[in-house]
Amino acid sequence: MQVWRWLASPGLLRFDGRVFARTLQVSGRYTHCMRRSLALLALLALLSATPTFAQLAMPDLKSQVEQQAPALEKIYLQLHQAPELSRQEEKTSAFLVGELRGLGYTVTDHVGVYPDGARAFGIVGVLKNGAGPTVLIRTDMDALPVTEATGLPYASKVKGQTFDHQDVGVMHACGHDLHMTVFLGTARELVENKGKWHGTVVLVGQPSEEIILGAKAMLADDFYKRFPKPDFILDEHDGNEYPTGSIGLSAGPLLASATSMYVTFHGIGSHGSTPQLGKDPIVMGAEFVMMAQTLVSRQNAAQQPAVLTVGTFHAGTKNNIIPDDATLGLTLRSYDPKVTANLVEGVKRTANAVAAAYGVAPDKMPTITIPEETGPTINDAALEERMHKVAVEAIGPERVLPAIAVMGSEDVGYFSLNGTIPFLIFRLGAADPEKLKESKVTGKPLPNIHSALFAPVYQPAIRTGVTVMSAMAVSLLQ
Repeated sequence: MQVWRWLASPGLLRFDGRVFARTLQVSGRYTHCMRRSLALLALLALLSATPTFAQLAMPDLKSQVEQQAPALEKIYLQLHQAPELSRQEEKTSAFLVGELRGLGYTVTDHVGVYPDGARAFGIVGVLKNGAGPTVLIRTDMDALPVTEATGLPYASKVKGQTFDHQDVGVMHACGHDLHMTVFLGTARELVENKGKWHGTVVLVGQPSEEIILGAKAMLADDFYKRFPKPDFILDEHDGNEYPTGSIGLSAGPLLASATSMYVTFHGIGSHGSTPQLGKDPIVMGAEFVMMAQTLVSRQNAAQQPAVLTVGTFHAGTKNNIIPDDATLGLTLRSYDPKVTANLVEGVKRTANAVAAAYGVAPDKMPTITIPEETGPTINDAALEERMHKVAVEAIGPERVLPAIAVMGSEDVGYFSLNGTIPFLIFRLGAADPEKLKESKVTGKPLPNIHSALFAPVYQPAIRTGVTVMSAMAVSLLQ
């Protein structure tokens, strides 16, 4: 017992290996078995003396987050009232650059190249703190072409123009303002607690998430040649499915793939009074809409979630003119690349069959394009198990809820290089708890992301997001 107490004493941890080696000699005559036994005892003593995560990482994390909460709330309100559309995040990007440089990060801006050759407004901040793992934390930055209708005193009044020259209202209707605020709060916590972690932090401000171009644009700009390749990737996304102050976290698919398709039917125009003289692309499109639904309901296994939605239908200029063309916009969603591939082939097959049934010439078959696509967002099981424990320790088990897999999509998964880098995203609760309870009773859903009425309860969400993200990052940087 005296040997055990001596080996387990904190003072032993101050000596080097040579001192420990000498402890294996008492009068120079320990047997091999005794040496192994003492070595095992020493290891157990070391493990028992190792601080827990809460002691090692951030004993005062909650109070630190609370101290910076007022400043973070100001940042949130500022960002909410100054949204910028995809590919136009110039001022937002510059703001994040200034904040990160002020904290001591080495920052590179204008990271990313779009397919048309234009530079993106992506940013990368790097903080090196000795040898150790590398953790990448990402936020998105762009807003949506939505006119805010919340009536809040800090509501966005910004007007803008889309890339295709449409005049629109602009709003952070997806909560990217909340994401950026959590991102900056985490950046500060990592700086202030540098003594409790070691390794490298890579903070990524990604543009153009809403049009599924930003992550690919940054990767196309030699991202992993220019910046440290991470051992882990962390992300979060808000939502009204969870009460503010909580998170949703689970392993496996959390968000679906998204494939945007355009199908243009080519007909023969005619006067509305003589349809027999033309080939009506509107009728073709209408029939296609109904037939395409069977790709999910009759041609996809019921055990495999899938969605096919026709969101746009553009044709004609006047009610008595049969146009030459009709263009439909679709979105396809699934958790499985094979399911997505089957849906894509099904859309092509169905569109061509409809056109053929109406006697369209072989050289006038529908034009089908895929301008945007991203894969599913899947949480690494082993990483989720580790981070689940960290989240429970950081905010309590009652506030770590099972994540609800949804058919919405994200492009952050591209940074994981097809899952070869362990990736984790958690859902950040943003709903008023009482209104959420009422919604579940009445069945009337709360305004969710992309709604003109989306209004996160931001104060508790910011505190929770910074606390959890900081705790996760520090726990990985050991």
